[in-house]
Amino acid sequence: MREGVILGRPNRFIMEVELDGERARCHCPVVSRIGGIDTTGRPCLVSRSDNPRRKFSRTVEAFSWQEPGDAEKRWVGINQTASNRYVAHFLEQGALAGLAPGPGELRREVRFGESRLDFAIADECFIEVKTPLAQLECDIPPFVPRLDVAPFSSTGRALRHLRELADSLAGHQRAVVLYCLYYENHGFRFLRGTTFDEVERAVTAVQEAGVELWQCTFGQDAHEVRLVDCRPLEDW
Repeated sequence: MREGVILGRPNRFIMEVELDGERARCHCPVVSRIGGIDTTGRPCLVSRSDNPRRKFSRTVEAFSWQEPGDAEKRWVGINQTASNRYVAHFLEQGALAGLAPGPGELRREVRFGESRLDFAIADECFIEVKTPLAQLECDIPPFVPRLDVAPFSSTGRALRHLRELADSLAGHQRAVVLYCLYYENHGFRFLRGTTFDEVERAVTAVQEAGVELWQCTFGQDAHEVRLVDCRPLEDW
């Protein structure tokens, strides 16, 4: 990956990035706002794809709180669409021992009810992967500009998945919601937005039904994405 500087985000699908002195349009893999911040001026990591069907060959994979000239940077990964690929890799490697003792027979995009859940392991455990980026569970430096806070109410799909995971326990031993975060953090907590009370009631209900809430923390740099930690969420 190449390092650049974010110049702006004209819309939710595009970031304009300075790469080696040139302005490049890159795909932004986040459909929501990113932590309520303005990413303009943030250093970033950009990958390139040779897929001729893509509108933009480059994708912004991560940004840093640090300044462009800093020698060593810590990165905040933002590629939501890559989470399933990383989780599948570590499941197949048997690296998520607490979550799944062994890789077993791994199936993806498993239909259940009105949804497709991300993974089924040996038809005994369903896993739904989430990568929350509308909120960032970390200390944001005071020099980073904030955007006007917009009401957060886009929770219908997430609530449906929670309820269907709970329903899956009638025929399966385990059901897991796995939150993936690509930066050092304090532990995932749901954003207290306009639908927080509804979400809190749904989470409490599905936990009582046996749905497990887990968090995977990853580290990312220009060379790799590595697994840092995978643990159950005691508080939510």
